[in-house]
Formats: sequence, structure tokens, C-alpha cells
Amino acid sequence: MTETTKTSAAKNSITEGTIWKQLLIFFFPILLGTFFQQIYNTADAMVVGRFVGKEALACVGGSTAQIINLIVGFFVGLSSGATVVLAQYYGAKDENNVSRAMHTAAAFAIMGGLIITVLGIILTPQMLALLNTPENLMEGSALYLRIYFAGAIFVFIYNIGSGLLRAVGDSKRPLYFLIICCCLNIILDLVLVVGAHMGVAGVAVGTFISQGVSAILIIITLMRTKDMYQLKPGKIHIYGSIFKSLLHIGLPAGLESVLYTISNMIIQASLNSFGTDTVAAWTAYGKMDSMFWMVLSAFGISITTFVGQNFGARKYDRMRKSVRVCLGLAIGVSLILTLFFIFLGQYVFMLFTTDTSVIDIGMGIMRIMLPGYTIYVFIEILAGALRGTGDVIIPMIITCGGICVLRVVWILIAMPMRPQISTIIFSYPISWIITAVLFILYYTFRQRQQIRREKA
Repeated sequence: MTETTKTSAAKNSITEGTIWKQLLIFFFPILLGTFFQQIYNTADAMVVGRFVGKEALACVGGSTAQIINLIVGFFVGLSSGATVVLAQYYGAKDENNVSRAMHTAAAFAIMGGLIITVLGIILTPQMLALLNTPENLMEGSALYLRIYFAGAIFVFIYNIGSGLLRAVGDSKRPLYFLIICCCLNIILDLVLVVGAHMGVAGVAVGTFISQGVSAILIIITLMRTKDMYQLKPGKIHIYGSIFKSLLHIGLPAGLESVLYTISNMIIQASLNSFGTDTVAAWTAYGKMDSMFWMVLSAFGISITTFVGQNFGARKYDRMRKSVRVCLGLAIGVSLILTLFFIFLGQYVFMLFTTDTSVIDIGMGIMRIMLPGYTIYVFIEILAGALRGTGDVIIPMIITCGGICVLRVVWILIAMPMRPQISTIIFSYPISWIITAVLFILYYTFRQRQQIRREKA
């Protein structure tokens, strides 16, 4: 073991120390980082919604948000394979494979970003048409999407790079970079939209520039580190065995993300048929809804890293205990957020729009969605824990069947019988309940198997 490796091992608090304390120390930078990352698009929505109008608000949300989530979500899901592989090798102190995983992930980020840039720019009109995007929103939505896709490589490099840093226990520096770039994005939005009157194009250009800065910062960090995961441009290469492991773990996550987003796109297409006010209300609610996903995603990333490193270090008891602690913390925070939106949700909507019709529709959506968020905790945490051990196929099947397929079936059957907005929205809590039960049963089964193997 080299001196660098010894230093890294000595500082690795994920496999040592009090679990709840170390989990929270790791969790909060991820949460804040996710928060600032969400602000990229939320700031766009707030600026155009308040200073341009509800049509512009619908252009930067609605169909465009679903398309971005579909394309980027697939490659980010794939990159989660690199995060898990790196976490396991880092926990096992395998310096050679840590380096190979790092450089394979870097090559993948570059290739994936370039592919999405080309395909996204070319296929934007067709994707918007498939979602039944209202005609009055087509031009603005297409403009926003094409500028966003032009910077797709920046998004990929940052997300994969920050995921690799978190895999080795560094959740602070990705946060610092996001704070810098988020502030830059807000300033650019105000200058280009309010000052230069560029409308939807202004917020898209602001996002493009700030995401480019975040990618540059993450590259510099990975190249300057003295730890075993140092990025060296000359070594960027697809290593076959590592890439195979990355795909084994990441491909199911990527497909899961695609199917999840497709189900949401079908819902978006159904909502689009109710007009601009509904699209704007769903867009504004989506920004509020993202607060829950920021918290749950941060807990999910945290538990995947904790389980991955402890699994690699063969500390199975610590691995299981970290899952129980994470579940308790996530449920507590979810309940707090639910109460916050019950009492203050209407005022939060006013940050995005002053249109009373849009606010009324949004509040109706919120009343249906809120009770289900605590249930979703079990899906996010248990799926993240299973992913950390490399168990991804069955969780993907459970998620795709319980959430994606069920949601589509619900829309196809229930909507003709009761064509109302509430009918569409009920598909979310119903699918969450069924999927959560399946995850609890499967996770319990897998842990009993693991315990029997340890005793054998």
C-alpha cells in the first residue's frame, strides 16, 4: 500500500465512526449541492415566469423538463455504475482498479455528452411534438432545448465527476462548485432576461455558461488531487473489464430512469391537453416538488456510497445498520417538508406566478401528492442500498413495473373513464405505495440471504 493510499484509508470516515453522524456529515453537502443544482432550472422558471409570462414559464418547464430528464437521466443512471464500482474499490483500497474506474468514467462522460448534444439538437422538434406540446409553446420550448443540449457535455462531465468524488467520500467540493455556478446562473438570468430582454433564450444561455464553469472546476479538482483517484488526461480510456462492471450496475439504473421519465412524459402529454394554465401549474409545482426529490436523492446517494464502501470492506453489519439509520432520517425530513407545504404551499406558488387560476390548479395537485412522499422514502433508500452491493436487476424490475408500467396502465384505463386532472395525479401516490411494499419485501429477503451466507 502506498503512502497516499494509507492516508486515504486513515481519513475514510464512511467505514469507521458513528453512523448517523458520518451519514449526516456526508448527506448535507450532497443535499445542498442537489439544491443548488435544482436552482439552475428553477431560477430560469422564476425569472421568466415573473418577468416574461406564463407561456415562457411553460416553455422552460413542462415538455422541455421531461425531455431533459429523459435524455440526461439515462446517462446519469449509467454513470451511477461508475460511482458504485469506484466506491467498492476505494473501500477495498484497490489502487489500480480505482484509477481504471476513474479514467473509464471520464471517457464515458465525454462520449456520452457529445452523443446527446448531436441527437438532442437534431431531434428537438420531434420530441416536443410527441409530447403534444401546445403550438404556442413550440418555438420557445425548441429554442430552450437546443441551447441546453449544446451544453450537454458540461452536464455530463460535472455529474459524473461529482459522483466519483462522492464515491470516495468527498461531498463538499461538488457543493462549493455548485454554489459558485448557481450564483453565476442567477446573475446571468437577470442580466440576459431583465436587462437584455432575451426571454427564454436568455435563461438558456445563462444555464449553458454556468454549467460550463462547473465542468471546468470539477476537471481541475480531479486532476489536482494527490489521492489514488487522480485524473490524468493521458490515461483516459475505456478499460474493458471496468466498463463491463459499470454497465452491469449502471445500465439497469439508466433504463429505469428512461422508463420512469417516459411514464412522466405520458402524464405530461395528458396534462398538456388541459391547456397552458395546467402546464404552467404543473411546471411551478414541479419546482416545489423538486425539494422532496433533492432530499430523497441526497439520502439515496449517501446510502449507496455508504453501502458500497462497507460492502467492499466486508463490514456487513455496519452496512445494514446504515440503511436503518438512513431510513429513519429520511422519513423524519420528509414529514417536516410535508407539513411545510401544507401550511405554506400557496405562498411558495406565488414565487413563480401571480395568476390565480394557475395557483388554484397547482394547489389541487399538491393536496393529492403530499401524502405519498413519506412512502417513497422506502423506494429511494432501499434501491440505493441494493445498488451499493451491485444488486440492480430485480430493483429495476420492481421500479419499472410498480411505478412506470402501473402509471401508464392507470392513465390508459382511468383517464377515459374520468378525464380530470386529479385522475392523472392520483397515479403517483398509488404507484408509490405498491412499489414501496415490493421493495420492503425484496430487501428483507436479500438481507436474510446475506446473513445466512455470513453464518455458513
